[in-house]
Amino acid sequence: MAKKDRTTDAAERDREKWMARFQVRLAMRPGVDRAIVLQAVKEVTAHCAETGEHPRTAFGDPDRYAEQTAARLVPADRAAREERQNAVLNALASVRRKAEDIAGL
Repeated sequence: MAKKDRTTDAAERDREKWMARFQVRLAMRPGVDRAIVLQAVKEVTAHCAETGEHPRTAFGDPDRYAEQTAARLVPADRAAREERQNAVLNALASVRRKAEDIAGL
């Protein structure tokens, strides 16, 4: 009985780990907001509850599935706009770091 409990616990931890990674990777995608993450988590949770499948079995790698989910749920123009904004912010941060290095800060 104790071995079964450990196996069940390990499977549950693996499910939780998959879901956590999926959520983080999805949230990092351009144009993804809280509502999209919640919708996607709800979809995965409902599917797994209905079928009894592990999310990895049903959806594969969490990183790849996050990318696919973002492509499906985020309008292309919104994702492109956010990518441009992120590029500008990254460039400004790079300039700031270089200026701090020159100034010796």
